Order: sequence, then C-alpha cells, then structure tokens
Amino acid sequence: MRWNTQTTHGESNETQPGEAPLIPLAGLLRAVRTPEFHGITFHEVAARSALNKVPPASSMPFRWTINPYRGCSHACVYCFARGTHQYLDLDAGLDFDRQLVVKVNVVEVLRAELARASWKREHVALGTNTDPYQRAEGRYALMPGIIRALTDEGTPFSILTKGTLLARDLPLLKAAAAQVPVSAGISLAVLDPELQAHLEPGTPTPSARLSLISKLRDAGLACGVMAMPILPWLTDGEEHLDALFGALSAAGATGVTAGALHLRPGTKEWFMQWLGREHPQLVGRYARLYGKGSYAPKEYRTWLAGRVNAAKARHHFAGQPSFAHRVGAGGADTHEASADPRSHAVQEQLF
Repeated sequence: MRWNTQTTHGESNETQPGEAPLIPLAGLLRAVRTPEFHGITFHEVAARSALNKVPPASSMPFRWTINPYRGCSHACVYCFARGTHQYLDLDAGLDFDRQLVVKVNVVEVLRAELARASWKREHVALGTNTDPYQRAEGRYALMPGIIRALTDEGTPFSILTKGTLLARDLPLLKAAAAQVPVSAGISLAVLDPELQAHLEPGTPTPSARLSLISKLRDAGLACGVMAMPILPWLTDGEEHLDALFGALSAAGATGVTAGALHLRPGTKEWFMQWLGREHPQLVGRYARLYGKGSYAPKEYRTWLAGRVNAAKARHHFAGQPSFAHRVGAGGADTHEASADPRSHAVQEQLF
C-alpha cells in the first residue's frame, strides 16, 4: 500500500498534484492521504485532552463528551456540526467532509484522565459532534480502546452513530454493559434510499442501519433511535413517518426521538445550496420557514410533534423512553420535535 504523506516539517513523500497543504493545528503530527479514502485528508494530531467538559449553562443531559474525530465523511448536508470546522480555519462545506482531524493518541490520553483521583465516573457521551463510527474508524480503530478505557474505570457511556462499523464492537459493548451502564443509539431519519443517498452520501443505507438495530437487540442491548432531522416537505409527510416508525419497530428499536431540521450558521448556507440544486421549488419555502433564525417556527414544531406522536402511537413507541445521551433518560413526547437535543453542542476544547 502506498501512502501520500506530508510531515509537520513541510516535507512530502509520494504526494500528488493538488495535495492539500498542512493546516495550522496544535499537535499536528502529519497529514495522510490513501487511495482507500479518495479525496479525504487525515490530519493526525496528538491531542492534549480526550474528555471535553460541557459548560454548566448547557441544557445537555450529560457533562462530558469524547470526540475522536473532527469533520465527518458521512457528508450529511444538514449536519449541525459543520460550523465547528470553522474554528479550525476550515470551511463548513467540503472541508468538513474531506479534511478530517484524527486524535491518534486519544486512548492513551483518556486513560490518563480517567485515572485521576478527581474523576467522578460521570456519564460520557460519544457521537455528540461528529460520528465516532464514520469510515475513518475502520482505519484508525480508536473506539475499542475508548470503550475498554471507560469500562475499566467504571464510567457509564452512550454512543450515537450512523455507522454500521459499530457491529465490529458489539462483543465489547456487551461486555461493557455487564459492568457499567451503556446506551446505544442509531441515527436514522430518512427511509427513502434515493433521498438518503443525496442527503447523506457517505452514510450506510437505511436498510443497513435497520439491520444494525436488530444486531444490537440480538446482542441483548437496548437500542434507541434518533430520527433527526425531519425535513419540511421532504420527510414530514404521514406516509414517510408511518413507514419510518414501522420499520424501526420491526427492527426492534426500543425508543425513538424525532425532531425538526435546524440550520445553524455554516450548515444553513451549505444546506440551502444543496436544496437549490436538488429541490429548487422548495428554496422559497425554506427561506420563509428559517429566515429568522436556525429553528423552524414554534407553530411548525408543534404541528410536527403532533404528527410524530401519532406515528409513535401507531407503532407502539408511545410511552417508551426516547433516545438520550444518558442511560435511563427519556424524552417527553410532546416536546421532542421542538429541537435536536444535540443542537446546543458547544465548541469543545480541541486538543
């Protein structure tokens, strides 16, 4: 296998024309390209920290997160985390999809942090910013070490992902769940494979994620679903919601959280460009709906909550715990469609 590599000293080895320059990242070790990940550059860094503390003012149901990767090759056009790439002086569009930061020492740093006497074994959430089981995990295999470290130190944790690579770690998760509280959630909001391929071009298919839900259940693990975002005029129809909740029920999902699309700065511009290309007839409607901010108006969110709750009732999800990044936490059906519970994810301490 031949690697295209740039070192921190500006030297290059096997570089190709148009090779992306090194970006100014603290702790940068090297930038790597490989044919298996065409068009993607991995910026490998030595992170200073693994655990990120959520500010006390946040409404999140957890205080700690781990993000082994920044940027995401899932390339979801609506991803709320796109704007965080701008903190790295990268753009929220193609750079977010193709310029990926990898914290290659995250397991070692995490073990050191968990071993501190000050660590209180509070819940840790993974998948709050970018997906820990995106394709890069197949190369770097950081999650097994993270799972083992958390389990060994008696720390409860939750994982939210679109990545079917999670199946690789099912034995580890099953063993962890015997020692600490573990919560697994799958993100799936678009059942139509054609629409999904346009919205989330780097993600596993809906059928593959439904199969992953069943595998989690067969392993004896609960599996909630984050059915977000619901897209106005694209996936908020009764027929789509009924099909989605029916498929989730058949796959064995133990609970569902659903909510409307929100468009934060960075994401909003990228999504609207996509909408103009793929569904130009909806541009005016979205501009009116989201013209005054990141969130759809309360009236729409209330209407959507009613439609979601009706679909949940038809498929026996009413009264079941909604997915949340906290073991045993449930969401209120009457309010869950008002916003994405990850939407206030804060800028983490990067390295």
